Amino acid sequence: MATVLSDMRIPGTDPRPGDAIPEFSVTTTDGAVIDNASLRRDGRPALIVFGSLTCPITESAGDGLRELHARYGDRVRFIVINVREAHPGASTPQPRTYEQKAGHASRLKEHHRLPFEVATDDLDGTLHRAFGPRPSSAYLVDPSGEITFRAHWSNVTPAIEVAVAAAASGVRPPRAEVGQTVRAMARMTGHAGRRSRRPAAVPPATPGRSPRRSRR
Repeated sequence: MATVLSDMRIPGTDPRPGDAIPEFSVTTTDGAVIDNASLRRDGRPALIVFGSLTCPITESAGDGLRELHARYGDRVRFIVINVREAHPGASTPQPRTYEQKAGHASRLKEHHRLPFEVATDDLDGTLHRAFGPRPSSAYLVDPSGEITFRAHWSNVTPAIEVAVAAAASGVRPPRAEVGQTVRAMARMTGHAGRRSRRPAAVPPATPGRSPRRSRR
């Protein structure tokens, strides 16, 4: 519960629209390096999304991110940063090494069929903590590294699309920040725990006997 409450808190010290992003360097699942210099060289605005395999917000954001990339990916760079697991469990434990965390990033990319860059934060979550505690937020950043838009939750796709469409047209988003916590929580309903669900094991039948049917 403490983690959930912390994830929903928006500290006043978090980077916000108008601020410059911190210096960073992360490696993608393909082995490429993304850093401040690469954003400048690319020249496009970048949508940077934080998320993890066990985060229901991320789970409910995947389809929307793919759709936005299909519409705007030629004019806006899309980057997902794999961070700490929001709800680790037996099938997806909290990584204890960078290699394990990078493995989760590869699984995240494959699970959501993301046709764009997915990178891994370091084991301490340095970049994630610099942006704030929320498990899955989204930021639009111009090539100079200035934040032009912030969404507290990555699954509020319509609001994010308004900002991305503006950036793709070379103008600043009409709204610099959106919260929409109630909408985000509603959208994630049904996705919580999906990654950890497994079919129940069926016990083998005793040789020479038919499986007993349960009474209803």
